[in-house]
Amino acid sequence: MIRINPERTDKLSDVLTTLWEESVRATHHFLMEEDIRKLVPFVREGLSGTEILAVAYNDDVPAAFMGIEANKIEMLFVAPTCFGEGIGRKLAELAIAQYGVRYVDVNEQNPQAIGFYRHIGFEVCGRTEQDEQGNPFPVLKMELTHGNVF
Repeated sequence: MIRINPERTDKLSDVLTTLWEESVRATHHFLMEEDIRKLVPFVREGLSGTEILAVAYNDDVPAAFMGIEANKIEMLFVAPTCFGEGIGRKLAELAIAQYGVRYVDVNEQNPQAIGFYRHIGFEVCGRTEQDEQGNPFPVLKMELTHGNVF
């Protein structure tokens, strides 16, 4: 089940932040523990302020979440225990079909995410040397080029 804009309580923020941390540790091998800790406040801010927050649940437990602003996926994270189950794809399908998403930014050092987005129709259209917080982690700008592939 996917819930759109559930009530953004402290409890939900805590659960989704923990999910984010677990997902990042499993996929963002270029980040050190200190980097992850420094990003937590930005994650919490994103969770509370993103225009559209979609949370996917397995048995009433959050398994993944996605934040959308305008026509861009700002964040999409899946619990490692749910990798490969299609939850990320379902969220991306929702973003494209219902919210007109055309863009996403991906850490260049996260080949799993790059492959995921390429598989569903996104292509690299730009690159920055730093992430949004000014850290030295290159970001690939990706655009949906194959239309709605679902």
